[in-house]
Amino acid sequence: MTRIQPNSLKGSRAVAVYARSATLLTVALLTLPLTLGLLGTILPALGYLPALGGHEFGLDQFEALLVVPGLKASVLLSLVSGFAATAISVAVTALFLAAFAGTRVLSRLQHALSPLLAIPHAAAAFGLAFLIAPSGYLIRLAAPFAGIDRPPDLLILHDPLGISMTAGLVLKEMPFLFLVSLAAFPQVDIPASRQLAASLGYGRIAGFLFLLWPGIYRQIRFAVYAVLAYSSSVVDVALILGPNLPGTLATRLLEWMNDPDLSARFLASAGAIVQLGVTATALLSWYAVERIGGAMLAALRDRGHRFRNDRTLRIAAASAVIITCATVFSGIAILFLWSVAGSWQFPYLLPQELTLRTWQNALPRIVTLLVTTLTAGAISTLIALLLTIGCLERETETGQSGGQNALLLLYLPLMVPQITFLFGLQLLFIGSGTSHRFAALILVHLVFVLPYVFLSLSDAWRQFDRRYDVLAVAIGRSRLSALLAIRLPMLTRAILTAFAVGFAVSVGQYLPTVLIGEGRLQTITTEAVALASGGNRRVIGVYALLQTLLPFIAFAFASLVPALLYRNRRAMQV
Repeated sequence: MTRIQPNSLKGSRAVAVYARSATLLTVALLTLPLTLGLLGTILPALGYLPALGGHEFGLDQFEALLVVPGLKASVLLSLVSGFAATAISVAVTALFLAAFAGTRVLSRLQHALSPLLAIPHAAAAFGLAFLIAPSGYLIRLAAPFAGIDRPPDLLILHDPLGISMTAGLVLKEMPFLFLVSLAAFPQVDIPASRQLAASLGYGRIAGFLFLLWPGIYRQIRFAVYAVLAYSSSVVDVALILGPNLPGTLATRLLEWMNDPDLSARFLASAGAIVQLGVTATALLSWYAVERIGGAMLAALRDRGHRFRNDRTLRIAAASAVIITCATVFSGIAILFLWSVAGSWQFPYLLPQELTLRTWQNALPRIVTLLVTTLTAGAISTLIALLLTIGCLERETETGQSGGQNALLLLYLPLMVPQITFLFGLQLLFIGSGTSHRFAALILVHLVFVLPYVFLSLSDAWRQFDRRYDVLAVAIGRSRLSALLAIRLPMLTRAILTAFAVGFAVSVGQYLPTVLIGEGRLQTITTEAVALASGGNRRVIGVYALLQTLLPFIAFAFASLVPALLYRNRRAMQV
């Protein structure tokens, strides 16, 4: 019989303590900032903020908010654009998967859509703006055929209906939902379902939607809710592409929060509560649509509608996905061209002069911004990884994953509008008198990074063959030794990929950096969005391209390092 060494017991106890502590800290990080932030927003909304002379509770701020010009239009714009972006993204995702699940087309486009996750929302929005603007590249392409020699007088960007903003959101949210849906594929038997549907005479799309989509949608429901919450309260994309007079409710809230007149913060708090109501209305409406859509799908299925002739719909779904990929990648290419462009007059397709002058002029400013961006991203993601590994180790120890409740907890910070609780956190940080602004920034980034890191790593962790752990215990190795010497090395690719995902999320954080940093801490993203109102495409191209390159470098690192480490041991990778 193998004798258990004292060091083995100590190592096992250390891992158990680490796992329990990480789980408790994770729960606290996912709930406390949200709770305290909402409390810090609700109290000023009700008139209580002693630092600014508010000592009595009341509804005066809501009464003042109701008479603000254009408020109704802002609320309606936020609600409709967010709902429309989510509906289009879900519809395109469902139809494309229904048409091509289990085919080579899906695997090829999967590789094309995956890099889109690394592109921040603001960079994708800038790329789209440079393509569709009146003097953008699409107009330049059409100019020789349409006889255009000057930019047309068209309100394409910042249109009052928010069409360009909705399109910008779809460009980012559809690939996200696509890849989340692919992660749910192992839960369903696609080949058998395809064969069954075909044997009963159903078309590809109808068979998938009737048999497989309900199960897949249950797996991705919280991700859809997160997309809807984000789209209905987005700030950076709205500033770049959205209407100005009036803007979305979230952009107007940010304007009130930054107003030199501090009394405007009471109004901003009341508006933040209204934003919470707008997002809640969107979520409840979506839930009603789910019920109605499910009933309609069941009715069509039960009545035997087979929809055999779905070729046109399949072509449309494939075209939508291809256009999405082409638009985003073309936008990034145009950003690069503008960043090195000298003279580039309309309607020329290429710059008359290429120069690095814009990069050279921006370099002194870029260095400072890069340090803040990289440091905040790296530290918040590393902490998120440590907490995630601890939680997953605790899950391995107990054999319980928490199910839907744990998933809801992870998505909770993503389903509550950022501006609703971040403003309260900002007031709490200011009221506490703390000077540790950078630590506060990392903490807030961590709230948003942690869910993505956990979701990225959890599947690979759960699929790990636990017989390796049994063998380690059988030869007298401690739980800590098995974790450090066996499990983590074999999960190197998954861990680095989760790090890259978390880092990309941190780089793309605009509103948390603006509110918690209070203008003292700026990143590449905040500087790029701030330049949106300036209209200097060359400078915007530099910052937006940098914003895109940083996550790409992280993903490249996550791919190359495991390939080098395991070049002779590929079977050991998970």
